[in-house]
Amino acid sequence: MTMEPDGQTLEAAGLAREAGPMIGAGAIALGIVIAILFQRIGEWMVARRNEAALRAHGFHEAGPRFLHSAGILLQGAWLIACGWVALTPETIHWPAIVLYAGLQVARLWVILSLGPFWTGRILTHDEAPVLRRGPYRHLRHPLHWIVAVEVALLPLAFGAWPVALAFTPPMVALLILRARAEDAALAGRPAIR
Repeated sequence: MTMEPDGQTLEAAGLAREAGPMIGAGAIALGIVIAILFQRIGEWMVARRNEAALRAHGFHEAGPRFLHSAGILLQGAWLIACGWVALTPETIHWPAIVLYAGLQVARLWVILSLGPFWTGRILTHDEAPVLRRGPYRHLRHPLHWIVAVEVALLPLAFGAWPVALAFTPPMVALLILRARAEDAALAGRPAIR
């Protein structure tokens, strides 16, 4: 309550200051999901360009072809579900958002480390070496680990544990299948740093 010198409140005099527009948790959460959508579209464009260049140099797709389509469908459904729950989050758990942002830095490190070899598909060439730089020096399949945590973390940041529970197990199963296919495609190759 704001008092004027004459003892009358601004509210009683009808002169209360209106609070400026506040951005609610739903708008912030939806903005985060939209930013992730644009990030993924940008990554997809880079992956497609890299894929075309690799195919032009004799690379071919390895492993079950359904892995790529299934990954796109699952990621798309997850992002839609996150967008849906972002419309009405009770709160945003900011430590989870900060951790998610950290995962995006790690994701970028993976993409930059693979450079022109980063694609959404498993492409291989009999004479191509296995890269062991960046996060690949320390961890096998680092992007798979990042994605598994992302899929659980973002919905939890919006308080939507059912979305995390619904999407994390199938994504982990898909990532395990993909890791096995990648390992089989790269078996016996020399490593470069």
